[in-house]
Amino acid sequence: MLANQNEYEPRRAWVIAIMLACMMTVNFLDKVVLGMVAVPLMRDLSVTPTEFGLIGGSLNWLFAIFAIVGGLASERFKTRHLIMIMALAWSVLQLPMMVASSALTVLILRVLLGASEGPASPLSLHALSKWFPNEKRGLPSAVLYQGSALGLLLAGILIPAITLKWGWRSNFLVLAVVGLVWCVLWQFIGGEGTLRQSKDKGCGRRLPYRVLLADKTILGVFCAHFAAYWMLAVTLTWLPHYLQAGLGFPAARSGHLFSLIVAGATLIAFALAWLSQKLLLSGVPSRKSRGVFIAISLIVAGLFRASVALPLTPIEKILLLMIGNGMGQVMFSVGATMIGEVTPDSQRGTILALSNAIGSVSGLIAPVITGMMIEHAAGFAANGFEASCVLTAAVLVLAGLVCIRWLNPAASQWTKHKTPLAGTAES
Repeated sequence: MLANQNEYEPRRAWVIAIMLACMMTVNFLDKVVLGMVAVPLMRDLSVTPTEFGLIGGSLNWLFAIFAIVGGLASERFKTRHLIMIMALAWSVLQLPMMVASSALTVLILRVLLGASEGPASPLSLHALSKWFPNEKRGLPSAVLYQGSALGLLLAGILIPAITLKWGWRSNFLVLAVVGLVWCVLWQFIGGEGTLRQSKDKGCGRRLPYRVLLADKTILGVFCAHFAAYWMLAVTLTWLPHYLQAGLGFPAARSGHLFSLIVAGATLIAFALAWLSQKLLLSGVPSRKSRGVFIAISLIVAGLFRASVALPLTPIEKILLLMIGNGMGQVMFSVGATMIGEVTPDSQRGTILALSNAIGSVSGLIAPVITGMMIEHAAGFAANGFEASCVLTAAVLVLAGLVCIRWLNPAASQWTKHKTPLAGTAES
């Protein structure tokens, strides 16, 4: 049953949020599986680090284009149906990996997988925004991204065990089955929300895209997304390899440590998202409770990431990676709520897709650069990854500085044309 216009139905809304979070769990299992089987895959298919970095980044070759296509489609078609098509596609695409015999085949499959997964995040956030009012979107958006983190957590525990028992290829069959099961559940449980930003007669008003794309808040979120996704792409593609080949942990142990890093980062990101929403509901302007909050989080994340290159113990490096990842990941949920705050309802999906597309550009670049650093690093295998941490830190800090100046929802053109909501007063 669909929600009545402008009527917030908490129970139904949270059912949808949990279903979408589960979808993102499957989505990120699909993303990280390649990194988790990097060592046996590189050995069996004779893949060099630079080639593997290229394969890892290939997930983003069509990611941006199809993220935008999905966003534009959300202006014409029901989000529920678009999500179903997307989830079916990426589930089926796991199956050919069972028989892939060359690096070229793996690369092609990853490119197609990226195309099917491109709209996942923006469509999910757009769907959530139809069920939750602006001032209550922070936590469900965080839950959505914690679903992503749960995928990484499960990957660290399950994928090494499956690989050990049945071989690395069997992971892709398991993921295909899990994805198809989710699709069946979505067919019966999924729904389309109709909640609007406000009850104003102008809530359906659109703005020219030239105006939206010149908005400093939107541009600031784009920059933050680029930086946060840079760190995420390096983590998904190379962190399991670093733990195993760089720090010397055995495969099963490195998987458990990867899960530990993800679990700690998840708790940090969720706590920060909760704090941001609490500040907003207490009356702190969105510029500070969301904008400055994101900026500081990115800068601190960069400092922690750079510290991994210091001469520390493996456990200390793992803790730094955990905290840095958690601080950076909060941008995905809080940044998305800022876009929803300054974008007309009918155009929100497209702007979220553009943000995701820009972020995916760093996902294309970062794994390749990291692979080159690893391949050309002198001596110890960890040197290349740790050098890439310094580069990642520079990207995060620069984006944080941009966000301090640009993130200001109260000054956006859309905010000026609608009734202010709680916590969005001029700062």
